[in-house]
Amino acid sequence: MAKPAFHGIHGIVYAMFDADEKLDRAAMRRQVAFCLDAGVHGMAALGLATEVSKLTVSERCAVMEWVSEDVGGKVPLAFTIFGSSVAEQIAQVRVAETNKADWVILQPPMVGSHSAAEYITFFGRIAEATSLPVGIQNAPAYMGRGLTAAEIAELVTRYPNICLLKGEGPATDIKTVIDLTEGRVPVFNGRGGLELIDNLRAGCAGLILAPDVIDHAVRAYNAYRAGDIAQAERIEQDILPAIVFVMQSVESLICHGKRLFAARAGLTVHDRAPAMQPTAFGLELVERFAERLGRTG
Repeated sequence: MAKPAFHGIHGIVYAMFDADEKLDRAAMRRQVAFCLDAGVHGMAALGLATEVSKLTVSERCAVMEWVSEDVGGKVPLAFTIFGSSVAEQIAQVRVAETNKADWVILQPPMVGSHSAAEYITFFGRIAEATSLPVGIQNAPAYMGRGLTAAEIAELVTRYPNICLLKGEGPATDIKTVIDLTEGRVPVFNGRGGLELIDNLRAGCAGLILAPDVIDHAVRAYNAYRAGDIAQAERIEQDILPAIVFVMQSVESLICHGKRLFAARAGLTVHDRAPAMQPTAFGLELVERFAERLGRTG
């Protein structure tokens, strides 16, 4: 499979719930509009930021349908595939295909702890069941399981349509993966935008980020690609305190990052239990960062 041309800052949606802990259709639509208005180069859904493990199968299908409808083909669209078995993940891939996904991102099954060979075969069986470009999410720090750079190189060699990587690690680690795969595999990092510019220096095609600071991240990316490195670094320095505040853990991202996005977009956050709860000081910081970053709601 030819190397996909996806690049830039891609937005991944939070799961927005209403007061009854049901998915909030209007808030989800507002979120996609926020990202598209920011000029994102792609959209995604159903990763860690979307709290995919809290969603039922029918809810995951609904999120795919909604996000596909709201994106409307304006930018490339990816869905993360969550499931405990090959059959479950293939079934979700079929839903992604129906909802006009441009690529899918496979998560390792969150059951047991297995050898690299087992994960490589698991990913490969799912990849062989679709003609879509396939990426894997490699986030051992957040998910407790993952592959080394050498194992990723083996994976993409054995299965040609596994041709993208969603990394979640330091820029130094990402650079090792890029070097070992000889630049054949576009790599997107995440981590809320930490080391944004150094990820691009390392050779990342882009980053997949939740929407709390995504408008500023798009500006930084565009400045970097245009050769204005100083401007890109200035933007990064402006948003770095907010990124550090949010990215203390996945739970913090869902708690504080979602609230920061909501404060900027004029939405209200309702959690689906169990969930990390903000302190009064945490909410104070959310408001301070929202004011600094700008409100659109």
